[in-house]
Amino acid sequence: MSAEYGGSVEQVHQAFTDEQYWLVRLGDSGADDATLDEMTVGDDGGIRVTTTQTLRADRLPAVVTQFHRGDLSFVRQEIWTPVDGGRSSGTVTGSIPGAPAGLSGTAVLAPAGSGSRMSFTATVEVRVPLVGGKIENFIGSQLVDLLIAEQRFTTVWIAENG
Repeated sequence: MSAEYGGSVEQVHQAFTDEQYWLVRLGDSGADDATLDEMTVGDDGGIRVTTTQTLRADRLPAVVTQFHRGDLSFVRQEIWTPVDGGRSSGTVTGSIPGAPAGLSGTAVLAPAGSGSRMSFTATVEVRVPLVGGKIENFIGSQLVDLLIAEQRFTTVWIAENG
């Protein structure tokens, strides 16, 4: 997957170092509850962010409620390197506590046209017999929607706060 940003690599990376950016982004995520659990910006400009987003059980699709009872929380961690040579790379991991599901991925933020592009490769694994593949496909499609929404949010954030 990839997403185009209206801001430069440096501007996008700078947004990622701003706690207010994350709080507003999480508030705009559509989750019923969202928290910024950890945010560390190193002296070198490296970033580590951990968030938790929760959807109430009554909003979950049937394919998910077959393997998970109650509200569903998704814990996501992003680690971004400092900008070097006009690029930054990241790793993303995600888990659903109490569920046999996980996500891992890598991202590269690089110059593209007058802005930047994030290229993201992710692996989703759901260890549930028979329905695991259906759930993986559902999560994959949600990831595409999420990446687009986060790209739009970040582009607007940079325009308004850059």
